[in-house]
Amino acid sequence: MKQTRSFPKITVTPKAERGVLAGHPWIYNTEITETEPYRNGELVDVMNHRGSYLGTGFISDRSKIRVRLISRSANDTFDEAFWERRLRYAWDYRKTVMGEDASCCRVVFGEADQFPGLTVDLFQNILVAQTLSLGMELVKPVVFPLLARVLTEDGRKIDGIYERNDVGIRALEGLEQGKGFFPLPGVLAPETTKTKITENGVRYLVDYENGQKTGYFLDQKYNRRAAAKICRGKRVLDCFTDTGSFALNAALGGAEHVHAVDISAGAIRAAEENARLNGCEDRVDFETANVFDLLPKLAEDSSRDYDVVILDPPAFTKSRKTVSGAERGYKEINYRAMKILPRGGYLVTCSCSHFMTDELFRAMLHSAAADAQVSLRQVEARQQAPDHPILWNVPETDYLKFYIFQVV
Repeated sequence: MKQTRSFPKITVTPKAERGVLAGHPWIYNTEITETEPYRNGELVDVMNHRGSYLGTGFISDRSKIRVRLISRSANDTFDEAFWERRLRYAWDYRKTVMGEDASCCRVVFGEADQFPGLTVDLFQNILVAQTLSLGMELVKPVVFPLLARVLTEDGRKIDGIYERNDVGIRALEGLEQGKGFFPLPGVLAPETTKTKITENGVRYLVDYENGQKTGYFLDQKYNRRAAAKICRGKRVLDCFTDTGSFALNAALGGAEHVHAVDISAGAIRAAEENARLNGCEDRVDFETANVFDLLPKLAEDSSRDYDVVILDPPAFTKSRKTVSGAERGYKEINYRAMKILPRGGYLVTCSCSHFMTDELFRAMLHSAAADAQVSLRQVEARQQAPDHPILWNVPETDYLKFYIFQVV
């Protein structure tokens, strides 16, 4: 029996209805035709033009994504029990697909877990959260303690939830930026904002206060392991190394030597510390440099010093408007990498931008290979780790492209 509806009603266009029925959770501001009075950030019922119920979601006045659905069931009641079920479902999924690796994983991946705009990563005993939607910001006093409880009851020691809300995109929801520990009842926050993790047998010191995003990129976990397999006995150039994750996987995977490069001096210092932590500083050296400057110089040198080149750049585009410029950037670094590799060398390349689709990325690689006058023999094609699940009806959850090629 359906519950009596108490939420304000929002009527949407047939286009929006088709999107919802196809499984997409977003309603854009241009797709709303009628609204009942509501409070910004609260839950609203979405209706079609015939008055039929489509779903319930958070409404946000400031965002182009006006409503983010959290349910399509008219029987749901959005109390603590509802959010606890969602959290247990998300955690049970991680335990299943990650196994022992669930000690360091993404626990909540936004829309893919029906927590729109919320990201939560687990680093051993610390949860790091980023909240990018008004609705989730308003319910986090309920959600965060429940999340800590769910993991604690499952035997995980949780020493705190650290918020990394120092991102400009929060302004689109009318939210302030900031970072710091979320107060959990009975939990004394750690004095330091650094923690040690182990991934693929590699140890890292994660600075979740100052590192990029939530402090460390967990999505490349198994891609790093795949890259390490081909590095044994080889000389490796790791570009955009950040805190050294691909470089260290390569070194511990048996690489003869790894040269790791990043434009950030702070990232290089962190990478050097991680190398010392793993006792492989004698096989890895680090350089603070702009990859776009370094690769042309290496190509001009024609020394062919590297057997493997790894390209793990930041997202070159975060909107459709800048895709063409990003495509030029991706082509430049991949073309240069192909030019410095000897025949039989290996190229590891990826893109973490949703807007740089796999089709565009593959076309770019074809073009770069043609210009470099080489052929690409595909070794592996991969995506993000399964703790970052891809919902086929939500294309935005599909963002990471990862390829390994032999250059022939």
